[in-house]
Amino acid sequence: MKDNIIAIKSYNFALSIVFLSKKLVENKEYVLSRQILKSGTSIGANVEGAIGGISKRDFRAKMSISYKEARETHYWLRLLKDSKYITTEKFNALENELSSVLKKIFKIIKSSKEKLIHH
Repeated sequence: MKDNIIAIKSYNFALSIVFLSKKLVENKEYVLSRQILKSGTSIGANVEGAIGGISKRDFRAKMSISYKEARETHYWLRLLKDSKYITTEKFNALENELSSVLKKIFKIIKSSKEKLIHH
């Protein structure tokens, strides 16, 4: 099976979020930890769901959910940075990783929409 770049990128990002969440829990920041963990790991979970989708519409719907979860994760990352729970350096590293995932998901959604229109 060929490597799926978005599956790999979203999984690696989820790992980064798990490590961040663990650090937040160590600092007893449970609410923000849970929020970022939920949205940040949901991106890859929905990508995997899309890959196993039963139809092209199902694929697109799951990828759209991944995109929405990525946007939500970006919100939580900004909040963590601005409230000083993470450093600007940590934010920049995670934001760069997330930006790469977002761009790839957006291209996939756009491409799949065009394919649905033409078929």
